[in-house]
Amino acid sequence: MTAVRRLVMEADGGSRGNPGPAGYGAVVIDPVTGETLAEAAEYIGVATNNVAEYRGLIAGLEAAKALFPDAPDGSVQVAVRMDSKLVVEQMSGRWKIKHPDMKPLAARAAKILPAASVTYEWIPRAQNKHADRLANEAMDAGGRGERWEPSSSTADLDTPRTRGPLDPPEASGPPGDAAAGAAKARAALAGARAQAPAGTARTPAAQPPAATARTAARPTRATPQVGWGVAPDLGEPATFVLLRHGETALTPEKRFSGSGGTDPELSAAGRDQAARAAEHFAARGTVQEIVSSPLRRCRETAAAVAARLGLEVRVEDGLRETDFGAWEGLTFAEVRERHGEDLTTWLSSPEAAPTGGGESFIEVADRVAAARDGLIARHAGRTVLVVTHVTPIKTLIRLALEAPPQSMFRMELSAASISTVAYYGDGNASVRLLNDTSHLG
Repeated sequence: MTAVRRLVMEADGGSRGNPGPAGYGAVVIDPVTGETLAEAAEYIGVATNNVAEYRGLIAGLEAAKALFPDAPDGSVQVAVRMDSKLVVEQMSGRWKIKHPDMKPLAARAAKILPAASVTYEWIPRAQNKHADRLANEAMDAGGRGERWEPSSSTADLDTPRTRGPLDPPEASGPPGDAAAGAAKARAALAGARAQAPAGTARTPAAQPPAATARTAARPTRATPQVGWGVAPDLGEPATFVLLRHGETALTPEKRFSGSGGTDPELSAAGRDQAARAAEHFAARGTVQEIVSSPLRRCRETAAAVAARLGLEVRVEDGLRETDFGAWEGLTFAEVRERHGEDLTTWLSSPEAAPTGGGESFIEVADRVAAARDGLIARHAGRTVLVVTHVTPIKTLIRLALEAPPQSMFRMELSAASISTVAYYGDGNASVRLLNDTSHLG
């Protein structure tokens, strides 16, 4: 009777730009001893996060198979663990593979071992540090024009990962952060079209010491430098994907709906919009964190996306909508009729507040800017879905463009629309998208 050999394979991939300079890492582990049996990593040139993650899966499965090349079918069982919800769900057959770049990669991965020999499990990013670190090393090496080589020094500075059912009692994963990247992205871009040689796999041997974490601290915000080529290499930006909440009962009637009145829930149309947004972000696979306004319509929209992506939602109070005071629940025409003089002043002066103790645009801008700076500091180099309202989104766009407050009256933001702003370490910001509704059909 043929003995069954059980292995754990963890894989990850990252792209510094998405698409941008990309790489993957994979590690094969003995589930009983925790010993590293094989490692593979490679810089793959310009690619997306999803492509890099699939390439990591393929490399890891090939490394696992190579350990026992003559084993009969079914005698090698591999438990795949990845922090990519997209790859895990697609390879498990629960999600359809729609993107043309993913289909051939998924088909290639499925052919390496019999389907019955491979299981897939999603794990939190904090539990995938070994593969994450390898991917980071591969991208660093590619940026230098070198091939990846296994680490030979430095110590593991991170706490052990949470143990799974196949882990030995003291197993832990080395540190790293493939998505964050070091401040070398622009140097990597210069050579991004060159493919680095394939990664190296090791035969069973003692595990070398882990590499030191390379997550770079974000520089203090400074006076923006303007113009091509004048800024130093500041690494990947913090990218805010700004999602306006779905419709409520007040939205189609264009009534003032801020933070000073009722807190309406999403309507049926709004829930459908949130679901469509969730499908869109799942297909793209770029969102790494989710933050939301504390108001119900945003939390419901964020929850729909979070459930689809397997992420948690963190509430940020500074992202709440303007307090519109006595105008809450009224249409523009009704405000004009009841508070005409105050409305005229409000439209002409950013320091004017709505009737009855509401917030001025200047007050809103102060708290939104404070929330922005905190998020940038916490999420440097990452893509964050920010679920919020019309005024905070327009404010972030306005501030990024250094436009006057009155410019907010020249912007259109539909329910469940997507806008994007990238923030660099020197204080520069780049508006990449505004009011995209293509995902809503």
